[in-house]
Amino acid sequence: MSYIALSGLSSAQLDLNTTSNNIANANTFGFKESRAEFGDVYSNSLFTNAKTAPGQGVQANKVAQQFHEGSSVYTNNPLDLRVAGTGFFSVAKERLIPQQNELTRNGAFHLNKDNYMVTSNEEYLLGYQVNQDTGDVLSYEPTPINIPAEFGKPKQTANIEVGVNLPANGDLKNPALFDYSDPETYNRSTSSTIYDSMGQSYKMTTYYLKDQTQPNTWQTYYTVTDKAGEKPVNVAGGDATSGTHTGHTMKFNNDGTLASLNGGNNIVTEPLGAGANPIDMNGADVNQTLSFGLDAATQFAAPFELTKFDEDGATTGFLTKIDFDENGSVLGTYSNGENITLGRVALVRVANEQGLDKKGGTQWDSTQFSGDKIWGESNKGSFGTINNGTLEQSNIDMTQELVDLISAQRNFQANSRSLEVHNQLQQNILQIR
Repeated sequence: MSYIALSGLSSAQLDLNTTSNNIANANTFGFKESRAEFGDVYSNSLFTNAKTAPGQGVQANKVAQQFHEGSSVYTNNPLDLRVAGTGFFSVAKERLIPQQNELTRNGAFHLNKDNYMVTSNEEYLLGYQVNQDTGDVLSYEPTPINIPAEFGKPKQTANIEVGVNLPANGDLKNPALFDYSDPETYNRSTSSTIYDSMGQSYKMTTYYLKDQTQPNTWQTYYTVTDKAGEKPVNVAGGDATSGTHTGHTMKFNNDGTLASLNGGNNIVTEPLGAGANPIDMNGADVNQTLSFGLDAATQFAAPFELTKFDEDGATTGFLTKIDFDENGSVLGTYSNGENITLGRVALVRVANEQGLDKKGGTQWDSTQFSGDKIWGESNKGSFGTINNGTLEQSNIDMTQELVDLISAQRNFQANSRSLEVHNQLQQNILQIR
């Protein structure tokens, strides 16, 4: 009887400890509740009667974790991730040894000083390298995910494509009087930014005026502003002239479509560093030229409207925003306007979650009982889907845990009372004379 009561006390204590641990981790992101599982102890021999054998107590079989999903808590941090499904994140303690990794459901990540995504314990989140243009995975060999603070080398502007509607009822202007410093001499102007080969930016302004000397005709002139101020940029082979400023002529059909453009639809300026009054290109490429594509220009009875503007120049970009898509791809937005796919978060699953080895810190590792790690990605197969800006709370049901705590406490008290009665009986027997 004494052994039976002691086994009951030990099991009740384990149940109390398990429930207390669950309650203590109620606010731990990605935590999975545990459940103490017990079995009876029964032994029989040739010298006992199986019909009257009472059993030998209770034993702890296992403390099993329950891997059902917890609820979501929404945050304002784009690096907070959760898996909706059965997958796990994979993290490595050593950046250069990603093969040694563990699993977690805690998606509270941040960037370290080297711009790697890490956990609160500075463990590296693993993912796959991707083609930055197509977003396709290049290799399914997991590596730490890095989000560069800067992206792209400077690229000088070489091509500009413009789509603009020039109003058919615009005021007529005299091209001979055009002066970019006098707004009365042109109809409208637009400004854009161009870059030299070192990534230095310049303001480029386009001026439009409706020619009073020719029907359905517009003249266009350009200037670039450098440190010394605004200077004219001449079009090579242009036929629209105003003093020393050479632009080009656009003629439109009666239906408002573009009929002709001197030199073709691509207008090439003179080198920006050439001429008597060159543009200061910051010591970069003093022979930089620009090609203008204007084939999308129209003249409709509608207000002036810039319908298209594309240019291929860029400066070095600085990280301004991080986001994730439903496939787990890391999307970086940079100040130079580049939107880059930087990698894809890896997800892992195992055949038997109950066989995972608990490592603490809401992390697990695979064992021979769980089966090998199976690598995959979000939104494919049974790995689940990654959502950002949200975390998975622990899957603890506090009401049920409190009920279990009371039950375990009563069980402990009952076994204590059983042991106390047994001791009292032994004392009574010893006192018989």
